[in-house]
Amino acid sequence: MDYFKKFPNDKGYFGEYGGIFVSPELEAEMYKINDAYFSISKSHEFISELRSIRKHFQGRPTPVYFCKRLSEVYGGRIYLKREDLNHTGAHKLNHCMGEALLAKYMGKKKVIAETGAGQHGVALATAAAYFGLECEIHMGEVDIAKAHPNYIRMKLLGATVIPVKHGLKTLKEAVDSAFEAYLKDPVNSIYCIGSVVGPHPFPMMVRDFQHVVGVESREQFLEMTGELPDAVTACVGGGSNAMGIFSGFIRDEDVELYGVEPAGRSLQIGDHACSLSYGTPGVLHGFKTYLLQDEKGEPQPVYSIASGLDYPGSGPEHCMLKDTGRVKYTCVNDKECLEAFYKLSRFEGIIPALESSHAVSFAMKYAQENKKKSILVNLSGRGDKDIDFVVDNYGIGEKYIK
Repeated sequence: MDYFKKFPNDKGYFGEYGGIFVSPELEAEMYKINDAYFSISKSHEFISELRSIRKHFQGRPTPVYFCKRLSEVYGGRIYLKREDLNHTGAHKLNHCMGEALLAKYMGKKKVIAETGAGQHGVALATAAAYFGLECEIHMGEVDIAKAHPNYIRMKLLGATVIPVKHGLKTLKEAVDSAFEAYLKDPVNSIYCIGSVVGPHPFPMMVRDFQHVVGVESREQFLEMTGELPDAVTACVGGGSNAMGIFSGFIRDEDVELYGVEPAGRSLQIGDHACSLSYGTPGVLHGFKTYLLQDEKGEPQPVYSIASGLDYPGSGPEHCMLKDTGRVKYTCVNDKECLEAFYKLSRFEGIIPALESSHAVSFAMKYAQENKKKSILVNLSGRGDKDIDFVVDNYGIGEKYIK
């Protein structure tokens, strides 16, 4: 059976991960969304409209780019899938336009979501403006301060932004807050989850909408080089950009796949967000995942310099791929992330998002250790949102590029 027809199963499980762990009322809404997705998204009308949006509004396909100078420094051959050139500056619009189009076909009036670094919030606010829908975004106060340009962009696009003031005031709390808002009126609104997480069918839907990244990448790399890359890598928080590009190569057994988690300041509790590397199976936000949790099963505090990665769990498909060994998961700390951020900026003229810089850092190490091999990085976003935070706290990078 084809991989994408096999996973997830009818109950929304990828192996033992995923499923629906919510109230009966919300479970009924999840099945309505699932039924609508399978009936609407397979129609010629839906597919044609989405393809037109991607070409004429988003600017797809985004290119694959060879990093000549960075490759000369580290050896190997480093390539980037330039999702930073997708409209709004990240991969997030791929699934937001799909989710908003589905909401339109379902007759919904309002879209609700959480955001960490703000890219999902900006993308959903953009989609809502495009389709004429109301938009409500929940964002932690800590993340608003770190990615303030995206906060302003959301408001300019007409979204109502709800600052989340409890707990660590970051991504996990933003998800909690957005779920609570959605439960107040699930009939007229839809929760547009920002990654391959949450109850079924969202991990499947977001992966399917992000699949375009993998399809394009595979075709472009073959056209550029005449062969497939030796390795493909992407950063992993919830994991939408990673599943997007991995899905294009998942059936190519000779292509190594690497997911890169944020090791933050240290591997002490509260200093990192490496759930796949150090978590254990648990339930969070309506699905089963590898979770950084305490002895009571409560999520532990997490941290990353990249606001889009500081989540205590990961997508259920990633959990399955970890267990099967098809994807290898590793970690990059804040210092290594910053070095990649500055070096890609200086050597290639591309300022990456801090999230994407984790994957760039891994690619630099891989190239150094595999000088005859090629590696393709999903450059999932650009660093416009991060430059004020980075420069205010770390300067313009002189000590990182020596």
